[in-house]
Amino acid sequence: MVIIGIDPGFSGAIAIWRPAIRQLYVYDMPIVLNAKGKSEIDMHTLHDLLAPEDDQRHLAVVEQVSAMPGQGVSSMFRFGQGFGIVQMALAAHKIETHYVTPATWKKHFGLNREKGVSRGLAMRRVPSAADLFKRVKDDGRAEATLLALYGEEKVR
Repeated sequence: MVIIGIDPGFSGAIAIWRPAIRQLYVYDMPIVLNAKGKSEIDMHTLHDLLAPEDDQRHLAVVEQVSAMPGQGVSSMFRFGQGFGIVQMALAAHKIETHYVTPATWKKHFGLNREKGVSRGLAMRRVPSAADLFKRVKDDGRAEATLLALYGEEKVR
């Protein structure tokens, strides 16, 4: 089985976890700049990253995101558009997808809103990949990894 954890958004990430052999690959969300200089998800690269490499069952666990008070209409539209791109890439590969709210998966791991705590937990849970989570800006990588581990423990 292959479990894919996805922290959607422009600073998010994709974690591909093979629990049977404890192998983890983590990729920052692929981003390109549009004509206006705004970030967009690179659909082609995302599609390639999510392409199954073998016939094993693939399962995706995606953080269920929603609008936050105070966010602008145009930024929320762009964020929602990016979320839809992630959904379509998973659908294109016929990957079984489960959505989980941040409150649910973070409660499972005993986490709070502190991104650094997520990074620390990812380092402890997958010590062979600890270097992937060492920078402050690696919180998306850590959360994608924890989503994949949540999938292994709760969804699978």
